[in-house]
Amino acid sequence: MSGDLEVSALAVNVTIPEALRWTDTRRGEAFTLTTLNVRLLPDGRLAAKAYGRPVGGGRGAYVSFPVPDRPELAALISSAAGRAGALWAAHRGLD
Repeated sequence: MSGDLEVSALAVNVTIPEALRWTDTRRGEAFTLTTLNVRLLPDGRLAAKAYGRPVGGGRGAYVSFPVPDRPELAALISSAAGRAGALWAAHRGLD
């Protein structure tokens, strides 16, 4: 049956280590990006968006930001995908 199942989404959230965080601006408000949402696309490639909190404090809006093209962020995304795959493969079923 597993060959007939259609999985529509595989995504993980990853905390961005302090040393790799950056600031970006949206709608005139600065955000510190602290989390990546990494998705596995149907063709096997990865896609990622960044999320964070306003620099000035508060919750702010749930707004996505592009991930800068930096080798250390690409490595983080690749490592996160590998770790997520290992965790999924080792699942122990439903409680």
